[in-house]
Amino acid sequence: MSFITTKDGTDIYYKDWGGGPVVTFSHGWPLTADAWDGQMLFLVQNGFRVVAHDRRGHGRSSQAGSRNDMDGYADDLAAVIEALDLRDATLVGHSTGGGEVARYIGRHGTGRVAKVVLISAVPPIMVQSPDNPEGLPINVFDELRANLFADRSQFYQDLAQMFYGANRPGAKVSKGTLDQFWLWSMQAGLLNAYESIKAFSETDFRDDLAKFDVPTLVLHGEDDQIVPVKDSAHKTAQLVANAQEIYYPGAPHGITSTMQDQVNKDLLAFLRS
Repeated sequence: MSFITTKDGTDIYYKDWGGGPVVTFSHGWPLTADAWDGQMLFLVQNGFRVVAHDRRGHGRSSQAGSRNDMDGYADDLAAVIEALDLRDATLVGHSTGGGEVARYIGRHGTGRVAKVVLISAVPPIMVQSPDNPEGLPINVFDELRANLFADRSQFYQDLAQMFYGANRPGAKVSKGTLDQFWLWSMQAGLLNAYESIKAFSETDFRDDLAKFDVPTLVLHGEDDQIVPVKDSAHKTAQLVANAQEIYYPGAPHGITSTMQDQVNKDLLAFLRS
């Protein structure tokens, strides 16, 4: 297994496959790097080098007692990029991972970055506030925390239904897809998963997005029940100069799985453009 150790002593697991132009992947909450396998194998087969890490507190990385916030996540991504000396990389982030990528650029710039892809991503900011009245009320996230603490195993099983849109009439989501979501989620430390809710919901990424100066692609499902598209992707595309946008009608949050082939096709086209 491959690890790098951060300045605060946290061990971050990563996998590094293939050769060619570099693509890094930052996963969603509360999953692991394995959530990207369908994209990573596809890109390796098409001549790319792919790198993905487990966020601190998730998967095979250390269950750190601190820095379970976007600054910590972004610095961990930077530690992986610098340890492997990755250059001209395309940074891809899904959901919370999209916030991680945005904060990375806000804190570390685009010196090692060629392009960015945000998929079902949380920026600009999820929670409702006076200057973000369309956001979700804080009680939505308070309820997430309460349910996670009360019975995290059942909570993750219930969340998987919304994540992949399996609760919609006519949805065709396999039991295996739902089971793997539960398995990945249960690998996250309770403290880490709990604190991450504040990180993905209350972090304001607007200043980070203003620092994007590389080609950026925004992908989002129009029936995303986790990160509503109108308060995320639509606003992000307005804040990032010349961002390309692709929206999938009727698609859920977990489009990297439910629409794997289409997402892979659109991702490859952007990488080659």
